[in-house]
Amino acid sequence: MGDAANLRSLLSMIWVTPWTIVSDLLGPAFTTTLTLTALLSPLAGPASARPGRSAEPLALVGGTVLVSPTDEPIPNGVVLIRAGRIEAVGPRSSVALPPGIETLDCSGATVAAGFWNSHVHFTERKWADAESIPGEELARQLRSMLTDWGFTSVFDTGSMWNNTRRLRARIESGEVPGPRIRSTGPVVFPKGGSAPPEIPDVLGTMRMPSPEVAGADEARVAAMTLLDAGTDGVKLYAATWYPPFVALSGPAIRAAVAEAHRRAKPVFAHPTSRDGLLAAVHAGVDVVVHTAPRSGPWDEAVLSAMKRAGAALVPTLKLWSYELRHDRISAKDNVVAAGVAQLRAWHAAGGTVLFGTDVGYMGDYDPSDEYALMAEAGMSARDILASLTTAPAERFGESTRLGRVMPGLVADLVVLDRDPTGDARAFAAVRYAIREGVVIHRGGERQ
Repeated sequence: MGDAANLRSLLSMIWVTPWTIVSDLLGPAFTTTLTLTALLSPLAGPASARPGRSAEPLALVGGTVLVSPTDEPIPNGVVLIRAGRIEAVGPRSSVALPPGIETLDCSGATVAAGFWNSHVHFTERKWADAESIPGEELARQLRSMLTDWGFTSVFDTGSMWNNTRRLRARIESGEVPGPRIRSTGPVVFPKGGSAPPEIPDVLGTMRMPSPEVAGADEARVAAMTLLDAGTDGVKLYAATWYPPFVALSGPAIRAAVAEAHRRAKPVFAHPTSRDGLLAAVHAGVDVVVHTAPRSGPWDEAVLSAMKRAGAALVPTLKLWSYELRHDRISAKDNVVAAGVAQLRAWHAAGGTVLFGTDVGYMGDYDPSDEYALMAEAGMSARDILASLTTAPAERFGESTRLGRVMPGLVADLVVLDRDPTGDARAFAAVRYAIREGVVIHRGGERQ
């Protein structure tokens, strides 16, 4: 790869900076600084904390209700919500509405469980100093990137943790409407794998420290420190996209995975290459956060290794078109097609898929193309719905609360203007997004 191509790859893929204290990674300064800063913060509440908001009774009336990806739809249905939970679901003829209850007319619409985006980043400069951003401005940013598209739960897979936790605290307090946020905090890099500090300035992202590790002991300490600080998981850069091309060793990945799994927390891995992918899944990571179109077709060796590990895949197919938006159309099309083919092979093998778009790194927030590419890879509307609802709820331990439209579950819901069965892009046509019975997006509000 030439110097120009190297620079383009570097500029397009990197959003983190070296940790200024990386040479002391195992020393007391590293552990004390990060751990105490986070643990002494009053904003370290869990992602599943109940927001401090009051939800009035609400009924969604007249829509086709998709109870789950496997249940038969309920035409002309009713979803009755009380105290932030689903109280009743059924045909309009069988669910009695309390007198005077607020209703949303869902005639001609489709009602589903709230969507998850399992790959986002709160790294753009507009999220900096989240504690002091005016509430309405912060709400507009959250709507534009997430809730306008029906995302009521997200997993941030790389950001400045103390800033993201403050953003989450403002949402959970009820001050600002927004999605549930889980976060890995900063990504763990192989030694020498971080980018020059000027790169985030070019990409429009915050400069933020990220740990670099060499070997199992350093990886274990890095994972332990992040999790002690309150993160909801760990993300590893199994191999870098950019020069110098470095990778985490198998023992390092296994050590980080073991520490996270000891605490029942998931581990995400950025694969990049075939070797990076295989090292990650052999070490037991839970989620592979991208397809890897430049690594060649996924053959039986790759697919069986992923299946044995029980890993889930976040395809991020639109990302490849976004990355190559300045390149020749043929080059872009070839890379996207390779990613689609990898997802097609994984889906045909029965692999678990989680929806995610890498927004926050990717500045184009519209998920329509992602849905269309997933359909091109052979995923049906029910398959895509599972990637948005039941699959992430199960993967992240929330299946008893979220992911289906059933009595007793939390009332996180999405109302779509159109039926996605015939057109996967309809998953992006969101009329309402509801979190715990509170409407956090209404059609026509898109920024």
